[in-house]
Amino acid sequence: MDELTDRQTQILKAIIEEYIETAAPVGSETLDKKYNLGVSPATIRNEMVKLTKTGLLKQPYISSGRTPSSTALKFYVNQLMEEKELSVADEVAVKEKIWDYRHQLNHLFREMTRALADKTNSLAVMITDKGNVYHSGYAKILDIPEFFDIDITKGVLSLIEDFDQLSRFFDKAGSEELIHILIGEDFDLETLESCSLVFTNFEVKDKVKGSLGVVGPCRLNYPLIIPTVKYFGNLLEEILGSL
Repeated sequence: MDELTDRQTQILKAIIEEYIETAAPVGSETLDKKYNLGVSPATIRNEMVKLTKTGLLKQPYISSGRTPSSTALKFYVNQLMEEKELSVADEVAVKEKIWDYRHQLNHLFREMTRALADKTNSLAVMITDKGNVYHSGYAKILDIPEFFDIDITKGVLSLIEDFDQLSRFFDKAGSEELIHILIGEDFDLETLESCSLVFTNFEVKDKVKGSLGVVGPCRLNYPLIIPTVKYFGNLLEEILGSL
């Protein structure tokens, strides 16, 4: 996104963070009042028009504010956001909660998935190379505005019950990155165009391998979700490696 000016980048970042927080289209007046951008609402509106023409912003309705596109969200994740690492106390609490299950893999995977759902307040899912699917957090997604649409909710619930389809999505990611993200059009399914999947792969030689992640709306709280999924993946490998 080298073609963006510093001002446009600043405005885009503010729009994305406001959208992540509210799930509502963002207008210039909101940006002017909350984000201290140092320019007038008229200037903000002009920049928003330019960002819309580039495909980074969308305007759901003629009189509405703007929402970020999948391209904008990926740009935010890769270049703009600041990760919010778990505190040492949180890491210790998670480890203590699941450590006693380390000798029972089935229980370990269930508790790991449940703990991830609780920590991210999202729908967590795990698959293993043995063909198992674990998930937790159904009730949490029902409070998310995007999932008031029954078709979107049905699409997500169908996804996490389908090992083969989940495997295809997890396989879309390359093996080099620690964290993988699918947003919107990456799914190639209309019912999931409003969704996102953040996951990590794990593998312990001669024991098990699989993927662990979080499913939610495109506007997932990436600064929190990404380091949390990363920690859970590392912790899982640590536990399995100690057996």
